[in-house]
Amino acid sequence: MCNLLSYEKEYWNLSYQHIAGIDEVGRGCLFGDVVAAAVILPQGLIIEEVNDSKKLSPKKRDLLYDEIMKQAIAVGVGHVDAKMIDQINIKQATRLAMKIAVEQLSVTPDFMLVDAEKVDLSIPQLAVIKGDANSQSIAAASIIAKVTRDRLCQGEWNAMYPEYGIAIHKGYATKMHREQIQALGPTPMHRRSFMRNLFVEEQTLF
Repeated sequence: MCNLLSYEKEYWNLSYQHIAGIDEVGRGCLFGDVVAAAVILPQGLIIEEVNDSKKLSPKKRDLLYDEIMKQAIAVGVGHVDAKMIDQINIKQATRLAMKIAVEQLSVTPDFMLVDAEKVDLSIPQLAVIKGDANSQSIAAASIIAKVTRDRLCQGEWNAMYPEYGIAIHKGYATKMHREQIQALGPTPMHRRSFMRNLFVEEQTLF
């Protein structure tokens, strides 16, 4: 875990006290919001087993979600929906979700570690490539974002559109999901801009 604090230690040593880690989930989905989280952890705190959310089991993510929420100085979450994604493109929507997440923090960070992106705020920041595997703060944000979005997929969103299997594939372009879109058409929560090339491969087979 010590190596996951190397970025944080560098900036703590430069007298930045509240360092926010920022990450998103759902960037590549066909359905639903892109969700970002911002997390400020206490200086020097180590939460065992925090890692890139994609490397953790759902059960482990849930346990770590509770621990992060308990230990964090502040947590913020930002959502940008499919309609806005279609209007401004997914890259800009991701940045907007990150900005909203930071603005939702109850404590304003004095430095931000961002997973491979730039947040449109005047706060000093560093884009960290593969940040969720190299920074505890970013990894914590990835867990908060992932659990938040998964719970929406398994609960509210699945209840709204049960025929699409959102609880199973979480909105990603699985074979089942593509087949349901072909059979039933897209919902208002599907990203139209992601659908233009979705079935090109199938069409070229005929």
